[in-house]
Amino acid sequence: MPKLSITIQNASNQSNLPTQAQFRKWAKATIRVDTEVTIRIVDEVEGRELNKMYRAKDYATNVLTFPLTEEPYLMGDIIICAPVVAAEALAQNKPLEAHYAHLTVHGVLHLHGYDHEIEAQAELMESLETAIVCKLGYADPYLIT
Repeated sequence: MPKLSITIQNASNQSNLPTQAQFRKWAKATIRVDTEVTIRIVDEVEGRELNKMYRAKDYATNVLTFPLTEEPYLMGDIIICAPVVAAEALAQNKPLEAHYAHLTVHGVLHLHGYDHEIEAQAELMESLETAIVCKLGYADPYLIT
């Protein structure tokens, strides 16, 4: 069983954030190797700034992943923008907790090297996300009602 070291940083004014135990559970269900990850919950200003700086996109996105190293274990940072997550969950008629679980799984899979820029890779990544999220007890994250 891979080991997980996780740090949660809350830099958001948003309420109803998941607990550290929830983030740990979701990340633990996703890792395949020993992993050290920091998950930083941000508001829209910081999310937009980071997305603009690192991806040249001038808007806040739901999740950004920054892999730092793969040796001797996996290490990286995941940025989750709380107001974007809340707005998406509402718009997609999903429970907020389920959406956070999905985006945590999504971010950890990015740390593992999965991507969704090429269609075949996107299909693989989405199938892994769906399997993990459903195993955690949530609905398929790609079914929007």
